[in-house]
Amino acid sequence: MIRFLLSFLLFFCICIQSFSQITDNFNDGNFTANPAWTGNTSDWTVNSSFQLQSNNTTTNSNFYLSTPNMLATTAQWDFYTQLTFNTSGANYTDVFLTASAVDISLATTTGYFVRLGNTDDEISLYRKDATGVSVKIIDGINATLNTSNNVMKIRVVRNAANLWILSRDLTGTGNAYITEGTVTDATYTTSAYFGILVRQSTASFFQRHYFDDISVQTYVPDVVPPAIVSATVIDANTLDILFNEAVEPVSSQAVANYTVSGGIGFPLSAVLSMNNPSLVRLTFANAFPNRTTLTLTVNGVNDIAGNTLNNGTVNFAYFTPDPYDVVIDEIMADPTPQVALPNSEWIELKNTSGFDINLAGWRVGKTSGESGPMPSFNLRPDSFVIVTTSSAVAELSRFGNVISVTSFPMLSNDVDLIYLKSPTGTFIHVVEYSSAWYKNELKKEGGWTLEMIDTRNPCAGFSNWKASTDISGGTPGRKNSADAVNPDAEAPKLIRAYAPDSVTVVLVFNEPVSATSAAGANYTFSNGIANPTTVAAVSPTFTRVTLTLSTPLLRNIMYTVTANGISDCTGNILNNGVARVGLFENLDSLDLVINEILFNPVPSSVDYVELYNRSNKIINLRNAYLANYSSTNVISSITQISTEDYLLFPGDFVVITTDVQAVLSQFVAQDPSAFIQLPSMPSYSDASGTVIVLNQQGSIVDLVSYDERWHFSLISNREGVALERIDYNGPSNNSSNWHSAASSVNFGTPTYKNSQSRLNETVSGTIKISPEVFSPDNDGFDDFLTIDYQFPDPGYVANITIFDAVGRPVRYLQRNALNGIRGTYRWDGLGEKNQKLATGLYIVYTEVFNLEGKTKKYKNVVTLARKR
Repeated sequence: MIRFLLSFLLFFCICIQSFSQITDNFNDGNFTANPAWTGNTSDWTVNSSFQLQSNNTTTNSNFYLSTPNMLATTAQWDFYTQLTFNTSGANYTDVFLTASAVDISLATTTGYFVRLGNTDDEISLYRKDATGVSVKIIDGINATLNTSNNVMKIRVVRNAANLWILSRDLTGTGNAYITEGTVTDATYTTSAYFGILVRQSTASFFQRHYFDDISVQTYVPDVVPPAIVSATVIDANTLDILFNEAVEPVSSQAVANYTVSGGIGFPLSAVLSMNNPSLVRLTFANAFPNRTTLTLTVNGVNDIAGNTLNNGTVNFAYFTPDPYDVVIDEIMADPTPQVALPNSEWIELKNTSGFDINLAGWRVGKTSGESGPMPSFNLRPDSFVIVTTSSAVAELSRFGNVISVTSFPMLSNDVDLIYLKSPTGTFIHVVEYSSAWYKNELKKEGGWTLEMIDTRNPCAGFSNWKASTDISGGTPGRKNSADAVNPDAEAPKLIRAYAPDSVTVVLVFNEPVSATSAAGANYTFSNGIANPTTVAAVSPTFTRVTLTLSTPLLRNIMYTVTANGISDCTGNILNNGVARVGLFENLDSLDLVINEILFNPVPSSVDYVELYNRSNKIINLRNAYLANYSSTNVISSITQISTEDYLLFPGDFVVITTDVQAVLSQFVAQDPSAFIQLPSMPSYSDASGTVIVLNQQGSIVDLVSYDERWHFSLISNREGVALERIDYNGPSNNSSNWHSAASSVNFGTPTYKNSQSRLNETVSGTIKISPEVFSPDNDGFDDFLTIDYQFPDPGYVANITIFDAVGRPVRYLQRNALNGIRGTYRWDGLGEKNQKLATGLYIVYTEVFNLEGKTKKYKNVVTLARKR
């Protein structure tokens, strides 16, 4: 009998112990054992991440789970939760720490519970009385859960003196607890259950409650001094100190307990927050120096248990962000068709400064509008955050930190500008991207992000961006797959200038320039114009600098402006940047002529139209328009060539296209800055069509009704071959004044003189070779033979054959090559099968002919030599 009683008592003690402590992380994949939960079990599930997740899909419903728990005093409760919605008065969760009955939804159930949410979006502690009344005994900070993705760990402690302490950690790690408040309450000292009660209204809240790492254990009294969690700079004289627990009011508000290095000294005041007993605000007489790390030392501050912090230190820095301290380093502009990322637009920010930066109040925007302010978020050095619309937060949060903003700007798939701006209105970073930056025809169709290659080179455009190579389609929240060293070693270039009026000149650069350097740079003008009186870089792109003159510009005079000492955002300095400027005149007939047309591009390229200023006027392309004829021969598809002032000087060329990079990848352009890229332009058929130039009055300036039959007859494949005007002063709409571009220039000459342009001087057809002795040994001296040609008319076809000294052909260098007026071929000294040839004499035999039957033959002798 005694043995039986001892066994029973041992079993009873074990049972008491098992009901007194709870630990459940749901790694067993269920909630039916170890411990066993009861209640509305069909409304819950354990998901693939081994978290307890709500599974109720009924509107306006309440559902719960509970498990036995007898711990009610000298106890500590911990749990993790994630609520992926904004809480409200009809959508919140009560976590019962102690409960008198298994059904925690009953009005008669008594105990204590933590309410997550409700109208004030707070975390608070309540006492539940038998009358059905819930009494708030710790009032948490309002709006704590006013986001669409709330991740947190909650800790509640009740000590032997019935002092309750409610703490929360919004990182969800358990390493950064903040005290919501304290209260003494001894109304209920027993418990039977621990439980979770969910109240939800509509479908947008279904299955969006997650719980994990639940622990109920005996409280071990606090014998550890408070620790400093963080020091947050509010302004140049104010510092917020956050402790890891509530601190005692008297010691925490004694100014002598705080001192800052660097000559700052003691604060003028120390004030304990009324809303957060873990937070003390310090105000100093001496201002913190900018971008300098200082140390705060704390002595004599007690926690509520009386433990004293001595020699506590924390480093901080007052930091005013400058441009490029945070950069936009990844852009998801076109998420469809999906690869493996959510179907949402977003950008990623990276902190490149070396200092913590709080993004509260920052905004993203475009020229068409701006987002709402960002919430408080501390962006650590060299870390990332995703910025998007609120509806995308839940899906993107699994990739990293996410910030949602109202009115997140819609990103264009093809061409757009997006900027990041600080609360002071400073433009921190601007990206003006295009689909050409993907450098991949497949990926630019959607599903892949644009990634910056080198974040230390934030102003470079095309050369510093590419499509992500990550298999998911991008790298949100982590280092870019494109990450590499890609420094900018080139100074900015002054590509052009224009004068909107007689006392204003705008300089246009090929990349953003430093606003500070622009203001301090030196600008000089020709023809007696005095130095500018004011200088300002133009936001948000900072590719333009406006100069205000005291001496007005005069008509019919071309001026030059020289810029010295202006730098880009990485510090490369421009000296002797020169551009022309002047006052423009009205555009009349044939002032501007169509000079070259690519109307049948290769599949990877696009159409272009080249214009030439044959007048003596300065022409403003803002007043010029491209057009075509409709099927009913009505002028249509009228497109403004430039939306801002763009001066074209006498004798200058300009090329209009929809994709500059595509044209540059196929043709050599002598002046890459002489392009204007349009979002769209009139369509020009591959077979025939009409290119029209109009002035601001709608009058025709020039017109060419081209036909593919205008091409050189011996060209079998006309795809990718441009038509060139032969004579600027000849008739525009006459096939005899047009010819295919020469093969020696890859069938196009955008931005410079046509290969088929007729020369003013009369020359006879010649073939010249140099040097007469060459040595193809790759020593950098006379490694190849140059064959220069010059003919009086376009349209000559050349066959070039190399013979050895006994008359045997050893290399067919060119066959049926279409030549321009002038050009060059090269021989590398190799034979037809790329084999080395013996040293000795060789004959370069050239035969040229055209469709009019003109033929000429040339023989030139050359010596091939090699070093022994």
